[in-house]
Amino acid sequence: MIVLAGPSGSGKSHLAERLALPLLRLDDFYRDGSDPALPRITSGANPSRRLVPRLLRTSTGLVDWDDPASWLCSEAVEALATLCRTGTVETPVYSISANGRTGTQTLSLSGSPLVMAEGIFAHHVVAPLRAAGLLAAAYCLRQHPAVTFWRRLTRDLREHRKPPLVLVRRGLALAHDQRRLVAEAVSLGCTPVSADEAFRLVRALPVS
Repeated sequence: MIVLAGPSGSGKSHLAERLALPLLRLDDFYRDGSDPALPRITSGANPSRRLVPRLLRTSTGLVDWDDPASWLCSEAVEALATLCRTGTVETPVYSISANGRTGTQTLSLSGSPLVMAEGIFAHHVVAPLRAAGLLAAAYCLRQHPAVTFWRRLTRDLREHRKPPLVLVRRGLALAHDQRRLVAEAVSLGCTPVSADEAFRLVRALPVS
């Protein structure tokens, strides 16, 4: 298993397409929008982490989709382990516009010795996979905050994920917090690299 972490907009999905390996999208393991366990923004952008400048603050009461508690880590790890051990797994299909799961899909290794898992919370699966002996490598993509902000904003506006003002404010807050996010991924076992570096490193991985 190759784990690909990094801030939203850092280029994880594009890199996965370049590598053309079987891919499990960890963002499909978000909680449904109706789940009462979803974390909420109570003040600022990420109050549980640190305060941010007033300009960057979003409306309180919104779901904090950038909090790992909005995501089902244990379910994702179980799916990854099943895929590695059996070669196939049923995974959820999550729709942002529908605010929840809309079905399932079958992912197969199709004989590939490597499989990728990518998502904004991908670094949280590194330790469980390593403990299970299933980890080949783990990378965190580095990118300038201005680049990730613009990529994220254009994507989210195109997909109508949230009202434009919310997207701008949220994007600024995430850009402000990006260095901490990368540091957290590194502390959990990811190697910080550019997209091109990750591409070369994955291509050089020994396979059996």
